[in-house]
Amino acid sequence: MFGNVIWYLLIGAIAGWLAGKLVSGHGFGVWVDMIVGVVGALIGGSLLSLLGMNAYGLIGQLITSTIGAVVLLWLVRMFSPSHNKA
Repeated sequence: MFGNVIWYLLIGAIAGWLAGKLVSGHGFGVWVDMIVGVVGALIGGSLLSLLGMNAYGLIGQLITSTIGAVVLLWLVRMFSPSHNKA
């Protein structure tokens, strides 16, 4: 079980870093990247589930987590006060 948690955190850190690179051109640091990636995994998994699909294997989980993290960062950016300034 402990090995699974480490694995999820590692995939989350990579997915969060990738999402940060895609959305803003840089990562946010190991801890924030990890949080963004893990939350992104939940979002990405939910989106795939709505489409009737599942992620299989390391690459599938990484892609799913990254897509979810990109969605998360996009939503945060859309609703942040600095984005709404004209």
